[in-house]
Amino acid sequence: MQEETKLWLAYSEENLEAAKVLLKSELFNPCLHNIQQSIEKALKALFIERRIPFKKTHNILELKTILENEGISVVLSEDECDFLDSIYLPTKYPIGSALPNFYPDKEICKSSIRLAERVIVEVKNELVK
Repeated sequence: MQEETKLWLAYSEENLEAAKVLLKSELFNPCLHNIQQSIEKALKALFIERRIPFKKTHNILELKTILENEGISVVLSEDECDFLDSIYLPTKYPIGSALPNFYPDKEICKSSIRLAERVIVEVKNELVK
């Protein structure tokens, strides 16, 4: 595995750990922001390792689509991608809550952490192929 790939994974795991700390502090928007960042960085690790060019984007569905077009399976449903894409800007900037007409809660954050953990494991499995 390339050193740069390892660095992207390390940052991904750091964002996941930050999300867990933020959840314990009941800081739900920053928790979700770190979850989105964790998944984004894990996916970008695949781009780095497989030498797939990518433009600067935070769109999870777009990253997943590019990877799949390159023959790399990413087990994220369209609904999961839509959810992750819906939380990026609202959790980063004060333009509204993380979910349309709904403020995130502990359960949403817990399930999102499980999603990030699953994606990181899947990315690591893909990297050892």
